Amino acid sequence: MSKVTIAIIAAAGAATGAAATAAFYSTKKETPAPVPIATPAAAPRPAPQAPAPPTPYSSYPPPAATARLPPVDPNGLFQYGFPGPVADLKPSASLTSSFDRRTRNPAWVAEHITPESLANNNADRKHSVFVEDASIPEMFRARLKDYFRSGYDRGHQVPAADAKWSQQAMDDTFLLSNMCPQVGDGFNRDYWAHFEDFCRRLTKSYPSVRIVTGPLYLPKRDPDGKWRVSYEVIGQPPNVAVPTHFYKVIFAEDGKQGGKVALGAFVLPNAVISNTKPLQDFEVPLEVVERASGLEFATKLDQSRRKRLCQEVNCSIIVKEYKQRQETFAKK
Repeated sequence: MSKVTIAIIAAAGAATGAAATAAFYSTKKETPAPVPIATPAAAPRPAPQAPAPPTPYSSYPPPAATARLPPVDPNGLFQYGFPGPVADLKPSASLTSSFDRRTRNPAWVAEHITPESLANNNADRKHSVFVEDASIPEMFRARLKDYFRSGYDRGHQVPAADAKWSQQAMDDTFLLSNMCPQVGDGFNRDYWAHFEDFCRRLTKSYPSVRIVTGPLYLPKRDPDGKWRVSYEVIGQPPNVAVPTHFYKVIFAEDGKQGGKVALGAFVLPNAVISNTKPLQDFEVPLEVVERASGLEFATKLDQSRRKRLCQEVNCSIIVKEYKQRQETFAKK
């Protein structure tokens, strides 16, 4: 998919809201005229009586304002609970994720890698197992049986290889809330794995690398010329959506306070990709990922601090042999 196509299909409109107005009420205090008192002619005139205090309103707002209140209260629904959407935010040592209950996939998963974190080798993948995330309500969570014989891999969004610094950190990456259904041969076990390796190699140039990964559900043009979103749902009954694409947004930091940040955004189809395909072919403007995902990634990063990642480093993959090893773990 070309960058132009992604930009077209990710376009979204913005809605504006109306400003609220407030009315102020005041009462006018009137001082009654003093009442003369009849006295003998020789007697002095007494001082006038002080005016009586105004009668306060028995309720607020005044009756005149009550008629201006709307006849309905939609927010009264909240007395029974907030319907959502609920973003199940899950922070852990090796990752932080926000879960999308509608698709049973994460909306995004954030990680942080450094030369030191990748140098530590205190965990072994063979000791980790795929598990359902009990922190997600049962009716909304992805289940192990959803993936069974589905034809898709349980694709890590934060890879286990990025969390070798402790066994618990690696175990956290095996929660299904960190997974999405991914095409195995030609993608999860091939090009996607090489892409993850590219992210790790960035720590040779940058002391701190932050990565946000997640799924997309993008439309495609049908023969009738109309754009439609279509994706498979796996499980019996159908439960977990199969993303059409995946994104990564990379923040490569120079390590200085208020320093430069090299930004890179990539969108890859959830499909077989030839290892000869240049990684830079999947680079897109950050705004494309934001429009397609409904998320915002760098609102507090000033333009003066931004650099384009693929202008700073060579955005390319190195083909390594992951396939046989990952096939073994995919069968667990």
